[in-house]
Amino acid sequence: MKASIRRSAVFTGAATLLVAAIGGTGGAQAVAPADEDGELKFGYVLPETGQLAFLGPPQIEALKLAIKTMNDAGGVLGKQVAAPVGGDESGQEAVAAQSADRVLASGVDAIIGAAASGMSLAFIDRVTGAGVVQCSGSNTAPTFTDYDDGGFYFRTAPSDVLQAPVLAKVIRGDGHKRVALIGRADDYGKGLVDSTKKELEDDGATVALAETYDPKSTNFDQIVEKVKDAKPDAVAVIAFEEGTQVLQNLIEAGLGPDKIGVYGADGLRSEELASLVSPRNPAVLAGMKGTAPASASNPQFVKELKAFAPKLKELQFAPQVFDCATTIALAAEQAKSDSPEKFAEEMVGITKDGEKCNNFAACKKLIAAGKDIDYDGVSGPLDFTDKGEPGQATIEVYAYNNQGKLTTVRTEVSTAQG
Repeated sequence: MKASIRRSAVFTGAATLLVAAIGGTGGAQAVAPADEDGELKFGYVLPETGQLAFLGPPQIEALKLAIKTMNDAGGVLGKQVAAPVGGDESGQEAVAAQSADRVLASGVDAIIGAAASGMSLAFIDRVTGAGVVQCSGSNTAPTFTDYDDGGFYFRTAPSDVLQAPVLAKVIRGDGHKRVALIGRADDYGKGLVDSTKKELEDDGATVALAETYDPKSTNFDQIVEKVKDAKPDAVAVIAFEEGTQVLQNLIEAGLGPDKIGVYGADGLRSEELASLVSPRNPAVLAGMKGTAPASASNPQFVKELKAFAPKLKELQFAPQVFDCATTIALAAEQAKSDSPEKFAEEMVGITKDGEKCNNFAACKKLIAAGKDIDYDGVSGPLDFTDKGEPGQATIEVYAYNNQGKLTTVRTEVSTAQG
């Protein structure tokens, strides 16, 4: 059997599991561990409201589809998997932490989420401290790679260390030499700004500005003025919903895509971005490009998800969440236990160095036959490193056309170095 050693030893003993989980909002709360009752239980803390509410439906529906897929294949550990217990991350740290507490109190074995890196940081200590597995399909901040999580945190979304080389390549490939980088002042924004700055400079570009801003601000004139003063030939905006106003201000300052190169990342990838920036003239974003972990590169999965949830408009990070849930379920099958303490040890090993399989039913059958498996997910090969995250990623390059419609230009594989 493959070794599945994580960066930190998984907590052992019931006494250790009954810890005080210190949340990002302060305070301590004793959380009882999930019972090992042979029934795998999922929960989630994902955005049902707030600035990232558009990312909630695809992730929640992808989790529900994953559970249906498990149940269609006979369930996990011989039992049907129940509907997930839900909580809203809301875009507010206090709300996200309270939601995590409620979901933990229901006795789940694994929590999917949060969508935003900052929201996960608000409750990761609560979840992993309680000996419950946490897996995010969209946390990309480099912070998590070396986070002291006791071996209980995983992500199927690639670190921005993998996205940054592709973003830098797109900018440089368009002939830009002097670039301004601006991003929200949180782990996501700082991480991607710093990673992209390094990649651009390594490729010979001049980074004329690398600044972060308060995402809760109601006025972005100051950061836009700094961009203008830097006299770049391209600007990259690492933002969430507030990026709409940042882009509006850039356009008003004569720094729109018709004047200089304008780029975004996963936080701005939205079918509705152009109409939000300019409802009367969405073509103002024509020529803007960006990068994001690929969301629609698996036609079969997209077809199945749309059939399962026909009202879905966005698909971003849905494949990665589906893979979070499937990896957890397969790890439970491998461990022959729904105890997070036990199946966390199998999470890395089942994603690499074994017999290839690409769906729950096929992988489950191989495990039952005593085979070591290598689960290739619907988001692509996971190949977890010992840090509990993908060692490579398929990154989408997107653009907005002359009508302001979101299009996929291409996808590229990015691999961790070292």
